[in-house]
Amino acid sequence: MKILLVGEYSRLHNSLKEGLLALSHEVTLVSTGDAFKNYPSDILLKRKFDSGILKKIKVGLYRLFGLDITSLSLKNQFFQQKEQFKGFDAVQFINESSFGILPKYEKEIISFLKNNNKKLFLLSCGTDYTSVKYAFEKKFRYSILDPLFEGKVSEKDFYPALKYLNPEFEDLHKFTLQNVKGVAASDFDYAIPLQGTEKYYGLIPNPINTKKLQFQPISSKGKIIIFHGINRENYYKKGNDYFEAALKKILQKHPSKVEVITVENVPYLEYIEKYNSAHILLDQVFAYDQGYNALEAMAKGKVVFTGAETEFLEWFNLKEDEVCINTLPDVDYLVKKLENLILNPEKLTRISENARQFIEREHDYISIAKKYLEFWKEA
Repeated sequence: MKILLVGEYSRLHNSLKEGLLALSHEVTLVSTGDAFKNYPSDILLKRKFDSGILKKIKVGLYRLFGLDITSLSLKNQFFQQKEQFKGFDAVQFINESSFGILPKYEKEIISFLKNNNKKLFLLSCGTDYTSVKYAFEKKFRYSILDPLFEGKVSEKDFYPALKYLNPEFEDLHKFTLQNVKGVAASDFDYAIPLQGTEKYYGLIPNPINTKKLQFQPISSKGKIIIFHGINRENYYKKGNDYFEAALKKILQKHPSKVEVITVENVPYLEYIEKYNSAHILLDQVFAYDQGYNALEAMAKGKVVFTGAETEFLEWFNLKEDEVCINTLPDVDYLVKKLENLILNPEKLTRISENARQFIEREHDYISIAKKYLEFWKEA
């Protein structure tokens, strides 16, 4: 098959591409690199006017005329290379807003791809209309919108998520759904809201290329190293405030037993190198399943604090704390879970080994690529 992957979050489409190439398919990936993360792309569309004086000019133009010059620039870059986006058997969008531009421009791109390729498909990965609406209506037990409900942040601070509830993004959602053959979810945070919806195919776990992620056995000697990576834009959405509060208590109680490494807003390749020495990685709080960063860390043998709720455990037939540690928006709970590992380092070794085996068994990039091929064939 000839396949076009549109957009990139957390290296998902790169790993899927590697799996498809291993199966002898022809694959092209077009994306913006996902901001500062700088993920690889066959055709890279560059975001412009996002810093310094140019950003101020952009904001002014948008307020005065409703003109988003970053969106316009990205749309123009796409259409300047439009001949490279024709003739594919399957086109998959990583999100309803794959390029993060104004909905009217996303719709132009979707229309072009629909008219010049065989079939279009959508992946629910990252915030979108369905998942944000589900969270906003408080249908989750807890969600990424809890900091908003609790008054920790304003609606303005949460605009990157709340924008999906605006009429133009709801319209983009409906338009995308009309033009794709099927929708798949990358994990339970998106699968749960999609249950029973139109064109929903099912959950396809994230593909992980373990050949690029070497397992690093955990040593129980010396201090327990805890890694906390912060994306400042998503600080409350990821529950970093809970992690920081828990770490403060842990350092007070066990200063001689632990070391904490904290980094902020670093590119992907630098990020995965910085946590190499860690035993424990703190990923996110408001999750029901593991996101991509958590899965890659698990593949390297890290004990990851992330989403591992009942839905996830039942689907994969796992026990609590078997392959990772489920997080909750509860500082005392997090302290208790961390302290249990610090005082019983042999548990770190067991979970680390289980995590690697789990990734190899359930997230192998070639096996997952085959699942996507089935999705594109059956939907």
